[in-house]
Amino acid sequence: MTPDNVLLAGIVGSTAYGLAGPGSDIDRLGVFAAPTVAFHGLRQPTESRVTTHPDVTFHEARKYCSLALGGNPTVSELMWLPAELYETRTPLGDELIAIRAAFLSAKRIRDAYLGYATQQFRKLESRGDGSFSSETRHRTAKHARHLLRLCWQGHTAYTTGEIRIRLDDPQRFLDFGEQVAAGDIELARRMLADYEAAFDATAGVLPAEPDERVAEDWLLRVRARFL
Repeated sequence: MTPDNVLLAGIVGSTAYGLAGPGSDIDRLGVFAAPTVAFHGLRQPTESRVTTHPDVTFHEARKYCSLALGGNPTVSELMWLPAELYETRTPLGDELIAIRAAFLSAKRIRDAYLGYATQQFRKLESRGDGSFSSETRHRTAKHARHLLRLCWQGHTAYTTGEIRIRLDDPQRFLDFGEQVAAGDIELARRMLADYEAAFDATAGVLPAEPDERVAEDWLLRVRARFL
């Protein structure tokens, strides 16, 4: 169920990256505001609402800010979508997009993106040498291309200060996924090591810490609006 007071929402995931195929799900992500009075009682309001089939996630504004300040890749991409992928935009949602750079910081972006990528790699390692069912191979290809996508997006954000959502060459990521799913786990291992070395080779352009003051000012405007 879609919550009340949605501030910003859009289509994320494979569709946004340009990696969606005929059977791909359409993932949606949004941020909403709970009524301010709801924070004054014994119980705190629900912070996240998640449904599957279809895959839709909404985070309350405070939780959204907390996750984004930590560099969470899935949450952060909502603020960087191409304009045509937004399904709900409000003035406060536009303000959130306008301050998106304040949520970025060097260590948190590196740790979050490489951390997610490492999780994807461990899933690949657990699947063996490519001699598995077609369904498992499909999942492996998906994990592999998202491993490469996470590394690319994280390093791009680290070196340019922007999270790029749409991939310039989606076929490169699709081909990489198929190669790994066919059994070339070493290709994924080398790619991950190369990106770790690339992060080490530059100080990047991001600040050491995100600007929590800017994020909190926005959150206080949200609370005032729904007082």
